[in-house]
Amino acid sequence: MKKYFLVALAIAAAITSCKMENPLLVESPLEYGAPQFDKIKNAHYLPAFETAIKEAKAGVDAVVANPEEPTFENTIEALEYGGEKLERVASIFYNLLEADTNEEMQDIAEKVAPMMTEFSMYVALNEKLFERVKAVYEARESLELEPDQLRLLEKRYKEFARGGANLSPEDKEVYSKLSEELSLLELSFGKNVLAATNAFTLDITDEAELEGLPDFVVELGKQTAAEKDKEGWVYDLSYPSYGPFMKYSARRDLREKMYRAYNSRAMESNAQVCKDIIDHRIKIANILGYETYAAYALEERMVKTPGEVNAFLKELLEPSLPAARAEVDAIYNYARSCGFDATSLMPWDFSYWSEKYKAANYNLSDAELKPYFRLEDCIDAVFGLATKLYGLQFVPRPDLPVYHKDVKVYDVKDEDGRHLALFYADFFPRASKRGGAWMTEFRGQSIENGIEKRPFVSIVTNFSKPTGDNPSLLTHDELTTFLHEFGHSLHGMMAEGRYGSLTGTNVARDFVELPSQIMENWAFEPEYLSGFAKHYQTGEVIPSELIAKIVATKNYLAAYSQVRQLDFGILDMAWHGGKSVPEAETTVFEKSVLRPSALMPQVEGTCISTSFNHIFAGGYSAGYYSYKWAEVLEADAFSLFKEKGIFNREVSGAFRREILSKGSIQEEAVLYRNFRGHAPEPKALLVKLGIVK
Repeated sequence: MKKYFLVALAIAAAITSCKMENPLLVESPLEYGAPQFDKIKNAHYLPAFETAIKEAKAGVDAVVANPEEPTFENTIEALEYGGEKLERVASIFYNLLEADTNEEMQDIAEKVAPMMTEFSMYVALNEKLFERVKAVYEARESLELEPDQLRLLEKRYKEFARGGANLSPEDKEVYSKLSEELSLLELSFGKNVLAATNAFTLDITDEAELEGLPDFVVELGKQTAAEKDKEGWVYDLSYPSYGPFMKYSARRDLREKMYRAYNSRAMESNAQVCKDIIDHRIKIANILGYETYAAYALEERMVKTPGEVNAFLKELLEPSLPAARAEVDAIYNYARSCGFDATSLMPWDFSYWSEKYKAANYNLSDAELKPYFRLEDCIDAVFGLATKLYGLQFVPRPDLPVYHKDVKVYDVKDEDGRHLALFYADFFPRASKRGGAWMTEFRGQSIENGIEKRPFVSIVTNFSKPTGDNPSLLTHDELTTFLHEFGHSLHGMMAEGRYGSLTGTNVARDFVELPSQIMENWAFEPEYLSGFAKHYQTGEVIPSELIAKIVATKNYLAAYSQVRQLDFGILDMAWHGGKSVPEAETTVFEKSVLRPSALMPQVEGTCISTSFNHIFAGGYSAGYYSYKWAEVLEADAFSLFKEKGIFNREVSGAFRREILSKGSIQEEAVLYRNFRGHAPEPKALLVKLGIVK
């Protein structure tokens, strides 16, 4: 069959030969095929998509036109390895759309969205193609397939079935239209959130309004003002700016202003978009034979049904809610003892007074810790942890091009010297980058015809930039975030397998957070912290008393934080677990859902949903619970490290072998049991957080 596939690709390539100077369309001459970021311009994207889609369609047509009987090799493998160029173009474009975007790229995204949706429908609703896939699937028991081949076949068949392949021609047309409209709605949602985030600044010219802010936050405001060509100090809604301001500002009026701005982002522009997205998702689920979108989305996850998810959330919420309310009461009572005279603690008060309470009762603050967490030292320490656990080495590669001057790239080597991955690190905030932190890939791992392609992994964060003579200093929370996203990166770097769609982070949504969340545990281990945390000015190793305080505060507000995360999961399931779009206004619906678990008064004029990228524009629709599910997994998994030693190579070797390298070659529940020896239990997390004994 391969000759038919190659002939089709050659024809498509000849048609577009005039465009082959496009760096997105040619094999990179750089080592390992690293992306040619220095040559990629906005003008390249649209032609690259057009050409790559044509070639991908030609590859699909070659599979369909093959006169030979359908086999695993000429159908399933051919589809798996086809479309590599489109994957390359899309991976680079969509990753940069998040990390270094501009209006032109956002306009291109809107043009590309229907093209990509149309192509996905071209594959998903291709009757003759599905006939071949189905024929192989129905003959699977007689094919003597290896385990990863059988897993790929089953997944591919399910993807077609779940993508509408069994629909009537009329329903396929409706499904295609709904899918195209949904992709545009999701793009619009994310674009509106970014625009609203960038639109607001708190401009301060009166130094008295800086009351309570430590030097590093004042310096940050001054630097932001300079970048925006303004006088005084400027604070915006990016988290490195918003978070510290809310935590330290003694000006309650300004905290309220910031809170309302952050929590009303895109309310006007996205209130109806939320409903439109839910409407399209429900219709798509219905046409595929599911009562709700949640029922459709959960079918391929570890937790299989909406009922199981809701029961899981309830199992964690019931013991956590009274504990969280007790924590809020403690903060309120402390605030009152300090002269706070409001009748209740409001959301814009909580970060400020909880930080004061923490300092008074634990004598520990971010300002005290930050000097010990210089970014460069944290980078060495995070890389060093990977060396201790897995033998990995990170070699700087300043010769390889990057997409922004702040990005660093490393060649990741295994302990035997084998090249494992290229690792791109993008740490600092900018207007062209969305908020938050994430891991992604410019290329995944795969093996075709005996030739292996190793992954290009990227980590993107929004840590404070160096200011003046001061280096970038992380809060302990930011160090924890770094370890979290690096855990995802390890999952991608250590992928092993033939088929890219089964390797790395291509796992069930509620399993993918295990490798990331387990890494957070080391941020609270004295043996690890004492090995790298040094004062950036004096070189003093972090005192053991400070480490003891970090450990002591590990579960500070654990129940409050748990309920907050559970609220996000509950809100997600409320939106996606219904059979119809809520009749109430978006803000009214949200408040009714969250009222039973509210820890403080609900604020009119604010809304989580309208800026909730994870569930409306990201990949966590009907899946936000998975963060908590993964915490259950990691609480149980890390207990083995605690038992055997936090740097134990036997345990880390088993974790690499059974979890990190396996991707989704087996059912995730099987992978977990193979590592830990038993199924996960929610109580493990409640015990770890100190909520139950």
